Amino acid sequence: MKILQLYNLLDYWKKLTSGSVNRRIFGAAITVAIGTALVKGVAVVKELVVAWKFGTGDALDAFLIALLVPSFIVNVVANSFNAALIPTYIRVREQEGQKAAQKLFSGIIVWSLTLLGITTILMIVGAPLYLPLIATGFSSEKLNLTMKMLYTMAPIVLLSGIITIWSSVLNAGEKFVLVALSPASTSIITIGFLLVFSSLGSFALVAGLVGGAVLEILLLGIALHRQGISLRPKWYGFDPHLREVAGQYIPMIAGSFLMCSTVLVDQSMAAMLSPGSVAALNYGNRVIALPITLASTALSAAVIPYFSKMVAHQDWKSIRHTLRHYLKIIFIVTVPVSLLFIVFSEQIVELLFQRGSFTVNDTNLVANIQVYFAFQIPFFVANILVVRLISAMQLNQILMQISGLSFIINIVLNYFLMQWMGISGIALSTSCVYLFCFLYMFINAKIRLKEYS
Repeated sequence: MKILQLYNLLDYWKKLTSGSVNRRIFGAAITVAIGTALVKGVAVVKELVVAWKFGTGDALDAFLIALLVPSFIVNVVANSFNAALIPTYIRVREQEGQKAAQKLFSGIIVWSLTLLGITTILMIVGAPLYLPLIATGFSSEKLNLTMKMLYTMAPIVLLSGIITIWSSVLNAGEKFVLVALSPASTSIITIGFLLVFSSLGSFALVAGLVGGAVLEILLLGIALHRQGISLRPKWYGFDPHLREVAGQYIPMIAGSFLMCSTVLVDQSMAAMLSPGSVAALNYGNRVIALPITLASTALSAAVIPYFSKMVAHQDWKSIRHTLRHYLKIIFIVTVPVSLLFIVFSEQIVELLFQRGSFTVNDTNLVANIQVYFAFQIPFFVANILVVRLISAMQLNQILMQISGLSFIINIVLNYFLMQWMGISGIALSTSCVYLFCFLYMFINAKIRLKEYS
C-alpha cells in the first residue's frame, strides 16, 4: 500500500511539474530548494559546532577575514563565467547540437583554469600588502594567524571555480538534484575535522573547506562523465561562440567585482570596530542566509535555463508572464518570513548559538544585527529573479551599472550608520542596498522587455 501511495505521489508530482514553462520552473525550483534545505540543515549543524568551539573569538575572526579574498575571487571570476556562459551554452546546444556545446565548454574550462590560476598566485603574493589594510583593527599576532590561514586555503579558489562551472553545465542540462546536494560535503567534512582533529584548532575549518571542495569536484565530475560530457580541457582558440561569452564576461566581471566588494567593505569596516565585531556580523547573517540562500539558489538554478530558452526563441510574452508570476509568489512568501525573523530574533539566536563560548551578551548583539539583516530578504530574492532574466537577455552591462552604484551607496551608508548604530548599522546598510538594487533592476528589465515586444 505504501509503495502504491508513493507511486501515486510521484505520478502526481510529474504531472504537476510538466507542461508549461512555469510548471517546469516550479518543479526545478522545488527540487533545488529541497536539496538546498538539506544542505543548509547540515550547514546549521556545522555552525553550531563552530559557535561551540570558537564563539566570537579571535580565531574565528581570523578565519573569516582570511576567507574574504578567496571568496571574493570565486564570486567575481568563477560566478561571472557562470552568468556569461550559460545563455550562450544553451543557445549553442539548442541550435547547433551537443558537439558544438562541448567545444565551448572545453574552451571555457581552459580559460577559467588559466585565469583562476593567475589570480591565485597574485592573491598569495600580494597578501602582505592588502591583508593589513583589510584587517585594520587586528593585532600583529591575529594578523599573522590570518595570513597563515589565507595561504593554507589558497587552493579553494581553483577548486571552487571548477565546481561553479561544472554545476552550471549540469543545471543547464536540467540535472538539478546532485548540484543542489553536493555542497553538503564541505559542511560534513568540516564537522568531522572539528570533532576528530580538534588539535588543529581553527585550521580544522580550513581543512574542512578544502577537503569538502575536493569531494564535491569528484561527485560533479562523475555526473558530467555519465552525461557524456568530456572533462578534458581543450583549447580551440577564440571562436565566435567563445568571443560571445567573453563579450558578456567583461561587463559581468566588472559588475561582480563591484558588487562583491560590498561584502569586503562590510567585513573590513566591521574590523575597525571592537574585537569580535566581524564574527558578530557573520553570526547575525547566518540564519538570515538560510531562507535567502534556499530561495535564491532554487530560483537561480531553475529559471536561467528556461529564461535562456525563451530568449533564444524570442518568446517575450512568456517571459513577462513568468516574471510577474514569480515576483508575486516571492513577495507573498518572503515578507512573512522577514517579519518572523524580526519579531523572534533574540529567541532564534539564543536557541541556536548561546552555549559554550557564546555568551548572553553575544546573543543580544547578534540578535540586533539579525533584525536589520532580515529587512533584505524579500528584495534579495526578488532581485535574483530579475538578475537571471537580465543575464539570459545578455544585458550584463546593466549589472555593471547597478554594481557600481551599490558599491558607492554601501560605503556611504556603512560610514554614517555605523557611527550612529555601531555594527548593526552595517547590517541595515546591506538591506538598503538590496532594496535599491531590486528597484533599479526591475525598472530596467521592464523597459527592455517593452522595447523587445
